[in-house]
Amino acid sequence: MAVLRPLDKLPMLNSGVLLLVGTDEALQQKLAEAVLQEKKDFNISIHLARSLPLPSERDHLRPRIDLIVFMIDIKSKYSLKNVETSLAYVDANFFLGKVCFLVTGVGRVNACSIDTNAVCKLGEAYCSPVLFCELELEGVRVATAQRLLRILQICAGHIPGVSALSFVSLMRKSDVD
Repeated sequence: MAVLRPLDKLPMLNSGVLLLVGTDEALQQKLAEAVLQEKKDFNISIHLARSLPLPSERDHLRPRIDLIVFMIDIKSKYSLKNVETSLAYVDANFFLGKVCFLVTGVGRVNACSIDTNAVCKLGEAYCSPVLFCELELEGVRVATAQRLLRILQICAGHIPGVSALSFVSLMRKSDVD
């Protein structure tokens, strides 16, 4: 039951590793497929997990994770609780731009079980961006996949002159404005 650390393994050349953590496996799979279908100039490996910690017996086989996306279903309090519990197994250095929260199901406002302010406060507390989307709609799913792919490119170091720390500084700047 080890804590995930961002720099405990060497990066793979011309690749990025994305970890999707959430309780809705069907949406995780749809999002993973959408990301893989996007045009890209580097290799992507996507891993799915219901929660953290990840099993330690496979730790030696696991590649370095470049980006963790915590998926929160707006209509499930269990989903938010699962993410909050999982955060304890992520090293603080991951929150320097290598984590984001993805809130799904926002198109069904009448079915919300979670206050969006609670999720925004979670993003603020962990200095991580919060993305809101409706993954059931194909167009939104494709746009979300494109955004995550761009964030992954930055986190994996494939964009010259741009660092994952840019996300942290943008979060801090929006707090000041």
